[in-house]
Amino acid sequence: MGAVAGAVTPMNEPINVTAAPADEPEIAPILRPSLHDEVVSRVRDMIVEGRLAAGTRIHEGRLCEQLGVSRTPLREALKVLATEGLVDLLRNRGAVVRALTPKDMRDMLRVIGRLEQLAGELSCAEASDAEIAAVDQMHRRMLEHFAAREMLEYFKLNQAIHAAIVRMAHNETLQAMHDSLQKRIKRIRFLPHDLGHESEQPVAEHERMMQALRARDGVLLGRLLNEHLDMTWVRISHALGLDRKEG
Repeated sequence: MGAVAGAVTPMNEPINVTAAPADEPEIAPILRPSLHDEVVSRVRDMIVEGRLAAGTRIHEGRLCEQLGVSRTPLREALKVLATEGLVDLLRNRGAVVRALTPKDMRDMLRVIGRLEQLAGELSCAEASDAEIAAVDQMHRRMLEHFAAREMLEYFKLNQAIHAAIVRMAHNETLQAMHDSLQKRIKRIRFLPHDLGHESEQPVAEHERMMQALRARDGVLLGRLLNEHLDMTWVRISHALGLDRKEG
């Protein structure tokens, strides 16, 4: 049968692609962490926490011994972290933890702030009630970790909340751009905590963001997210003493 004249293709469906048969069974993915994923996660955490300091060379032999792995999975993990902007792979010198300039930090936070502003506006219109409830649960667990001063766990949930809000916008282009930058700024967003500048202010900002999300106030949520990223730069500047240098 030919297409119905005047039919409209839904925005979320590809054009001119034959749909799979209705009775075709769904294939569930195997959700099992691999050695590769575990090594990537462990080394990423070491960089984010500052145990592998910015600008220093990664000694593969020592790190392999600490992690209990061979050089092959470690080198594959370093390639992934290089794509995330956390390490630089140098010819004949191995991997070096990437050091960002203050301008690099400020530029990335400005861009990601605008991306999250758009995500906040879209997510309030596009997200399901179940998605919002899931983020609310993540927020509650984040508060528990902060109260217990479990800073790495707090930080991971903090970042996961930002990523979840972006996903709820249901915009693949926006999500791809955000994911790319989010990976690169993991380390700098942890800096205030690492340098002993834990503050209740980011938690209060997250609480206001959650109130806006629960109310589905996209304009307010977008503005709060952008302001949150601006304040992240202020906190980083203070932690690094940049504000004192400017004064």
